[in-house]
Amino acid sequence: MRLTPYAGTAAALLLTGLLAAPAVAQDGAATESGQAVAAVTKISHSNATSRFSAAGITWRSSGNCSDRNRPTCTSFEQLNLNTALGAVTLKNASRCALTITGGTETGHSSGTYSHWNGYKLDFSPTTCLNNYVTSTFTRIADRGDGAKQYKAASGNIYARESNHWDVTFYSCGGC
Repeated sequence: MRLTPYAGTAAALLLTGLLAAPAVAQDGAATESGQAVAAVTKISHSNATSRFSAAGITWRSSGNCSDRNRPTCTSFEQLNLNTALGAVTLKNASRCALTITGGTETGHSSGTYSHWNGYKLDFSPTTCLNNYVTSTFTRIADRGDGAKQYKAASGNIYARESNHWDVTFYSCGGC
């Protein structure tokens, strides 16, 4: 197991599995002992980009745009706050350069824990990120489309698609 610079904090405990991530209700609210404790907080594109810039996370769009309703754009409008915080946690824990290539824009698969609903981000694969994910997280069953999956102790799922990492953030990963 690889230790993070957050040893002794909630981030380290979540990454190592010593602290469990909260369950998530069907409406997206975190639950504790079956009772809802918090609703999902949505943030704006500008709020997300400010957070990403401050953390040193970059993003790109094949269409050079951020319109949520255009599939060639990369938008963070209506991103879950925990998803943005999870990306920052990933950046800090991995110490890898991160580039986001997909956010909440249309054109991704649908579902409760989807890009559109603010739970997912796509990241460019790099040697650093590939090594971090595959050596730090637990390999789980392949996704239905054959993508290899890795699960963090926080519950977040990293799926290796052909040209990116598709990450589902159920929690902020110990923010």
